[in-house]
Amino acid sequence: MSKQENVSIAPAEGKLGIMTVGCGAVATTFIAGVEAIKRGLGLPIGSLTQLATIRLGKRTEGRSPRIKDFVPLAGLEDLVFAGWDIFEDDAYEAAKNAGVLENSLLDNLKEPLTAFKPMKGVFDQDYVKRLHGTHIKEGRSKMEKAEMVMQDIEDFRKSSGASRLVIIWCGSTEVFHKPVAIHQTLADFECGLQKNDPDIAPSQIYAYAALKMGVPFANGAPNLTLEAPALLELARERQVPICGKDFKTGQTFMKTLIAPGLKARMLGLTGWFSTNILGNRDGEVLDDPGSFKTKEETKLSVLDQILQPNLYPELYKNFHHCVRINYYPPRGDAKEGWDNIDIFGWLGYPMQIKIDFLCRDSILAAPVALDLVLFLDLAQRAGMKGIQEWLSFYFKAPMTAPGLYPEHDIFIQLMKLKNTLRWMRGEDLITHLGLEYYD
Repeated sequence: MSKQENVSIAPAEGKLGIMTVGCGAVATTFIAGVEAIKRGLGLPIGSLTQLATIRLGKRTEGRSPRIKDFVPLAGLEDLVFAGWDIFEDDAYEAAKNAGVLENSLLDNLKEPLTAFKPMKGVFDQDYVKRLHGTHIKEGRSKMEKAEMVMQDIEDFRKSSGASRLVIIWCGSTEVFHKPVAIHQTLADFECGLQKNDPDIAPSQIYAYAALKMGVPFANGAPNLTLEAPALLELARERQVPICGKDFKTGQTFMKTLIAPGLKARMLGLTGWFSTNILGNRDGEVLDDPGSFKTKEETKLSVLDQILQPNLYPELYKNFHHCVRINYYPPRGDAKEGWDNIDIFGWLGYPMQIKIDFLCRDSILAAPVALDLVLFLDLAQRAGMKGIQEWLSFYFKAPMTAPGLYPEHDIFIQLMKLKNTLRWMRGEDLITHLGLEYYD
């Protein structure tokens, strides 16, 4: 393809303020990890922005710089952190309670982690049944709470000296919710905030506040948040980049690796059974049927979109897909996911694949959070507004333009991400056609 004109990207000058909604296992592992990497106490394993390369031009040219050297990303030394939580523990105490990172590492990071004292969170018991917040904002209306969040954003901007901000939802999964009339237009939504409408979730209050303040927002949970038409309208109006939803970390990550391979070889599927055991706060929240329903919707959608049973009915029509999550406190953050995959091949002969993924949920999520905040900041400096579909690589249920189905194949997602970076810098997009080497 012909080269694009370079996109104008403002330099990454000054500090980048990262605000996390939630100060639990994911957020503290992310923050502590960045602080550890700054001090040479660990490596940013799992982060494309820090470790991955990007091929430029023909294979014969030998140009494969690191992504962080190719596009102007904020440096880790320029990141400063703040956030909200419904419990008042500082990041050091919260990280110790989460039990993800070793105490010896946390003790080396005690100074920056104890300095992270979360602001009071927006909380609604109806949206997270299993948690009982004690550090919460009190207001007469949801609009008043949104204004409090906006004030928090402005206060952090001033106190930190940050020149730019990004907000990322690392909070618990809210109960399953579908868009209703109040979500359809910005005017209706703002009226609903004033009237304390029960259909407006805490996550939507944060998203509204962020967008009103011109701050990019990433949704790391499966809640109905940014995809409400009213908030999409606000993102376009304020020219703010957004992305979501639900960090792709464990079992769904494996599905987006395996399913494209089965489809590529035209192997059939009769059933895919998935079950997890998880003992952290996320597991406790998902033990509630309403919150699990939200998570289940994102997990179940992946295979249909990848395998396209309408195009390949003889291979994928009516396959049985079952997902379970079991709260098991002894396991903590060390999640275990089992998959039993019933497939069939030549002449319909059956075969099976078994996967036992003993993963660490927050260890997989932390580099995802890092990449998302750095790429969202890049997008804003490049003048890219609204849904950033090129960041689908990181999500179980990627946001797309209304009416457009999401692309779940992780290899296509990675190609989309890297081609977007090439486009931003005026490089040729890579199609992998390769015929030019044999002319």
